Amino acid sequence: MATAPPPPSPPPLLLRPADADPIPPITGAAEDAVLFAAELLSREEVLRRRSRRVKQLARHYKEHYWALVEEVRSKLREYYWSIGVSPLEVDGLDTAAAAALAEGSGENDDGVAKKGFCRISGCKSMAMPLTRYCHGHILCDDRQTLYKPCTYETCSGQTCGKPVLRAAVPPFCTLHIQKARNHLSQVFSREGFRVYSSGKPAPGFHVIIAEYIRQIQINRRKAPNAASTKNADKAENAG
Repeated sequence: MATAPPPPSPPPLLLRPADADPIPPITGAAEDAVLFAAELLSREEVLRRRSRRVKQLARHYKEHYWALVEEVRSKLREYYWSIGVSPLEVDGLDTAAAAALAEGSGENDDGVAKKGFCRISGCKSMAMPLTRYCHGHILCDDRQTLYKPCTYETCSGQTCGKPVLRAAVPPFCTLHIQKARNHLSQVFSREGFRVYSSGKPAPGFHVIIAEYIRQIQINRRKAPNAASTKNADKAENAG
């Protein structure tokens, strides 16, 4: 039996590693080196150097802060994928609920979440949060209540059976919902009905009103011309 591939390694930390290139020297270091041996500095020189260093220090602090923010986001995303719930919500649960959550998420006795693959033999897809099955085999989980099988009937009379959300109406998967729309469009076209495709939205109400008014104006322009032509024909017949 083939062994499953190892789980993907977590994303690297976004902080500067110890062996990375050193931080570039502070801007204005040459000027500071010139003034280093001076016994007295003017007030302007002192204020200018302090202002420059404070701005540079603030910039370094901001870079370090956003690096920490990105690291927290990465760790939070990894935690949420492993456990299936935010750590803030876990802190608000009682002991029994937290234990049930840990059991369903695949944590060991030490409280460390372990990522696993789908328990279906031969499937190498990652399991979804709070279950031991991947999306393709989620219907094998008797405890799940979010998915149901696709009810589209194929040419052989069998149903598709792929997992779709229970709220989906009609309960078809992505492939068969497009096929159903195409079949419906073909039926309407044979009957003489104009059906707008899913890619092109139907015209708005204001567009329909504008077209209706345009048709009325065209008919009104045709009416005087038709009346004058009719009167001319009557005059010729009378003469």
